[in-house]
Amino acid sequence: MKNKVKVAFVCVHNSCRSQIAEALSKLLAADVFEAYSAGTETKPEINQDAVRLMKELYGVDMEKTQKSKLLEDIPPVDIVITMGCNVECPYLPCKEREDWGLEDPTGKSDEEFKKVITVIEEKIKALSKKIKMQS
Repeated sequence: MKNKVKVAFVCVHNSCRSQIAEALSKLLAADVFEAYSAGTETKPEINQDAVRLMKELYGVDMEKTQKSKLLEDIPPVDIVITMGCNVECPYLPCKEREDWGLEDPTGKSDEEFKKVITVIEEKIKALSKKIKMQS
C-alpha cells in the first residue's frame, strides 16, 4: 500500500486555526491523509474557545489528542496549508503549498469561531477529495 500523503497546517502560534484543521482532518479525512499542525512559536495551551466549540460541535477533545507544536516537531510533509497569518507565514519544505487566508477568530464571538470552523471543514473535505483524485 502507498504511503499516505502528509499534510501540515501551519500558523505562527499553532493554537487555534491550525489546531482546528488538524482535529477536523483526523476526524473527516484520516483515511486519505495524515494531518499535523505546527507553528514558529507555541502557546502553553490550545485556544480554549476552539477546544470548547470543537467538543460541542464534533465531540472532539483537542486537549486530549493535540498540543501546540513547533515546525521541527513534525515529520517531513507533502502539502503545507497556511492558515492566513497576516504576517510572514512559517516556511516548511513541501511539494505543494496552499494558503487558506482565514481570519483568526481568537477573542471573537462563538458565531465568528463557528464560521471559521465551517470554512475549515469545507476546505478539508475539498482537500481530501483532491488528494483522492490524484492518487
